[in-house]
Amino acid sequence: MAMWVFGYGSLIWKTGFHFDERLVGFIKDYRRVFYQGSTDHRGTPEFPGRTVTLEPAKGELCWGAAYKITRKEDQLIAMEYLEVREKQYDKKAYVDFFTEPTASTPAVSDVMLYIASADKKHNQNYLGPASLEEIAMQIVLAEGPSGPNREYLFKLENALTHIGCEDKHVTDLANEVRRILLSRGELIV
Repeated sequence: MAMWVFGYGSLIWKTGFHFDERLVGFIKDYRRVFYQGSTDHRGTPEFPGRTVTLEPAKGELCWGAAYKITRKEDQLIAMEYLEVREKQYDKKAYVDFFTEPTASTPAVSDVMLYIASADKKHNQNYLGPASLEEIAMQIVLAEGPSGPNREYLFKLENALTHIGCEDKHVTDLANEVRRILLSRGELIV
C-alpha cells in the first residue's frame, strides 16, 4: 500500500527522500503560518528562526505538494528521515488531499503531514502569532545550520509561485523582510 506525505513548507522544494509521484494540490480547513520556532535548521536555541506550521482555519485552503512512496523500503527510509527532519513538529495528521478546486472528492485520502502544535507542553519551540514586522525582523536576524531563515522564506515563496499558488501570509512576510533588508542596505539573495 502506498504512503502519501504532504509538504507545505520546505518539503515543496526539498524532499530528501525517494518518491514515485508528486501531485500539486491542497488540503482544506488549514492555513500556513510562520509560528514555529526553528532551533535546529533555520535558527539556534539562543535565537530561533521561524518556519511554517499549520493551524485550523475553516474554509481556507493550504496549497503544497503530496508525495507518493510505493515501495516498503522507501517508506521506511522516508519515515526515518522525516522523523529526524520534522522532530520539532509534535503532531502527525492524516488528511484529504485535493488537486481540483471544484472537487468534492479528494484525489488522495489519508495523506500524512507534520504539524507543530501550539501546545507548549509538547512543543517547546512554538512561538505563536506576532505582528508581521516582528516575525519579519526575527526572520531577518535568524540563521541556523541549514542557512539563513530568510532563505527559507524566499525559497517557500518561490516554490509556491512555481506551483501557481499565492499565499498572502508568505507574500506579505517576504515583502516585509525585503523592505527591512533594503532599509539596512543588505543584499537580497
